[in-house]
Amino acid sequence: MSNLIITKKNRTYIPQTLEIKWENLSPVLDELLDRKITNVGELEKWLQDKSEFEAALEEDFAWRYIKMSCDTANEELVSSFQYFATEIEPKISPVANLLNQKLVDSPFIEELDQTKYFVYLRAIKKALEIYREENVELFTKLQITQQKYQATTGAMSVVINDKEYTLEQAAVLTKDIDRAVRQQAWETIQQRRLVDKDALNIVFDELVAMRHEVSLNAGFENYRDYMFQALGRFDYSAKDCYAFHEAIEKEIVPILKEQAEKRAELLGLEELKPWDMEVSTSGKAALKPFKNGEELIEKTIAAFNAIDPKLGHMLSIMKANNLFDVESRKGKAPGGYNYPLAETGAPFIFMNSAGSLRDLTTMVHEGGHAIHTFLTANLELNDFKHCPSEVAELASMSMELISMDQWDIYFDNPADLVRAKKEQLQDVLKTLPWVAVIDQFQHWIYTNPTHNAADREVAFKQIYERFGAGFSNWDGLEQEFGNIWQKQLHLFEVPFYYIEYAIAQLGAIAIWKNYKENPEKALQQYLDALALGYTKPMNEIYETAGIKFDFSSEYIKELASFVKEELDKLD
Repeated sequence: MSNLIITKKNRTYIPQTLEIKWENLSPVLDELLDRKITNVGELEKWLQDKSEFEAALEEDFAWRYIKMSCDTANEELVSSFQYFATEIEPKISPVANLLNQKLVDSPFIEELDQTKYFVYLRAIKKALEIYREENVELFTKLQITQQKYQATTGAMSVVINDKEYTLEQAAVLTKDIDRAVRQQAWETIQQRRLVDKDALNIVFDELVAMRHEVSLNAGFENYRDYMFQALGRFDYSAKDCYAFHEAIEKEIVPILKEQAEKRAELLGLEELKPWDMEVSTSGKAALKPFKNGEELIEKTIAAFNAIDPKLGHMLSIMKANNLFDVESRKGKAPGGYNYPLAETGAPFIFMNSAGSLRDLTTMVHEGGHAIHTFLTANLELNDFKHCPSEVAELASMSMELISMDQWDIYFDNPADLVRAKKEQLQDVLKTLPWVAVIDQFQHWIYTNPTHNAADREVAFKQIYERFGAGFSNWDGLEQEFGNIWQKQLHLFEVPFYYIEYAIAQLGAIAIWKNYKENPEKALQQYLDALALGYTKPMNEIYETAGIKFDFSSEYIKELASFVKEELDKLD
């Protein structure tokens, strides 16, 4: 057990017991700003001290966010989060910019190892370029306003047949083999979402207006162009995203249309409605890969152990240190995440499990992120661990596919195992059009910043229809159809973080293809790529993983054909 207990590294610069309050932080920042640097060795020591300070801040913020999302109704936890957002971040931001300037102005910067620091220095220079003091207050307001989404959605629940469910729990009923049961569940969930539709539209209007102001302040025409720079998208452009959308429409949508027609036939339906899209076409009840959150964690540790004992050990460390909260309950924020703890060197996994196959894939997905956190924990600078999402999501989405060889741990019945793999591979393809919808919707939102809620709904419907609209018939459900986008928390909380899922999904399919051919080699390449953190450009990280950084129509066709072949083998 002793090797499972985490002991944080000793700090060498800031006090071990530094309480994160502005009055304690200000002297540290002053020292970093005023310190004389007379050679490259002192510059590297300064970078390490700055990194230690940033890691302490990040972990403090992480715990405030985690605790708040575990219990959105707890006012004390909300206040703690808001204290950081209103009293610490706005004061740190201008000083952080001065520290970046101090680094760039240092005469010793050229003596740093340019191979080691290239990606880091590129990001620092970009941050300096787009920093504007007048945006500091706006970022604080954005943090507070975004939190309203969690508070609103975390409070949502429904009553079906006299029993109260969270929306995640109720969603399990949309897989019921009785069509009336799943229709009732689907409609009840959507009606509950519609109750808060106007309130969330008001929140979103506020967010769009503030984000547009941020972009104008920084000298950009719109928030989309600002975010491409802020996210450090050095490897592709907005134009490339549009081409990617078109490739998904051309290569993936027809496959999914064909699968939907086959689904209708197997279910004996003339047309599919939205509540017919999750039920198994086998005529059997929804898969139950685990009974409760505890069993989900245990089985996932066993699956990761079977892939490689080092990976199972990482999740065992998390369990021993209470770094999981996986059960769905009222008052808990929606969704799932893996939050790295910068000083601890391990992450926290948060999700809303309700016993479904989707929960199993969420857990192995977040488990992939967790492995990434462990593998980068000892990188020299905290910023080296800040991977772009195209790399972070490669870690998680690859693990969804790599882990499938071990899914017999979740399913005793061989027929259930085949069903689970089929549903997972169908979901892999379904991910791509939905990502294209959300990404294109964001491009529209922020390049049309003066739109209103009604315009937004029209735009969403047009975009969703272009990519198949879930491949079901929405007649008589116009209100629900126009409101589907509100379930996507990324739109509210992490704008423009979504196209990465599609880019990484392609990468994950390519890694899995390699894994099927040579498991040992492919797994090692995957782990070697993750261990780089963000010390190499994105294309080099993908190359280390043994794959291409490519989202051309030809590449999509090749990988989609591979997935289709694997699906056909399961029939």
